[in-house]
Amino acid sequence: MNDAGPSAAPLPPTVEDIEVGLLLEGVYRQYGYDFRGYSMSSLRRRVGHVVHEEGLATVSGLQEKVLHDPRCLQRLVLALSVNVTTMFRDPAFYKALRERVLPLLRTYPKVRIWHAGCSTGEEAYSFAIVLEEEGLYDRCHIYATDMNEPVLKRAAAGEVPLRAMRENTANYIRSGGRRAFASFYAAVGDRAVLHPSLRRNIVFAQHNLVTDRSFNEFNVVLCRNVLIYFNRDLQDRVHRLFYQSLVRFGFLALGSKETVRFSAHEGAYEDLGERIYRKVA
Repeated sequence: MNDAGPSAAPLPPTVEDIEVGLLLEGVYRQYGYDFRGYSMSSLRRRVGHVVHEEGLATVSGLQEKVLHDPRCLQRLVLALSVNVTTMFRDPAFYKALRERVLPLLRTYPKVRIWHAGCSTGEEAYSFAIVLEEEGLYDRCHIYATDMNEPVLKRAAAGEVPLRAMRENTANYIRSGGRRAFASFYAAVGDRAVLHPSLRRNIVFAQHNLVTDRSFNEFNVVLCRNVLIYFNRDLQDRVHRLFYQSLVRFGFLALGSKETVRFSAHEGAYEDLGERIYRKVA
């Protein structure tokens, strides 16, 4: 006879969790931004930071302020959006792009690339540099999207803090870069202004992975270090969106802690390593 008791019931939500849920529901109904599928642990931390920055005592106080002050909403959206990025982040990934993806892209007369959740654009420009070095950029169009309009404006400006260029240069070299990295930007005060030629085939536009649909067919879809902030249901929805957006034999690139495993489309991809997958079915 098994004397073990029943498995522990899930813990009831805390008052803070209830408040966060009500805040997100109010933001969705009032403004259309949908963060309800984001990971609760990440939301608690980010919302708590906004509560502190706004000088409030509770999440409920933040909800009242957000619903009556669109400027506070924009500060909240900026905080909830994931905007941490660097150029050539995860150099081994970009090296794998050069070796395993670009030789196959050479066979296409035109290449459409979707960089979803592009944040301030550093990784979109990194891909543009790789394509430029490999002689492919003129046949490529990069659609770099994010839900956050202020972030997209920063991305379109093509400026990076000059203090970040030492790390960016080291990443570039480890990724297989062959030129002097300084040739891709000009130092202007405390900013590194990326060469305008890198922006010629990039379109920055708003797109919300949570609520918007596919808008084209793509040879490559990149969405790196975004899915980790979503709950399982939202991850499944986004995986479906990416699958529908890729042409057959197109490539899906995810972040180092993300995978197509356990998704409904796992069997439709060939794993090329470094979180790069090729759609084969």
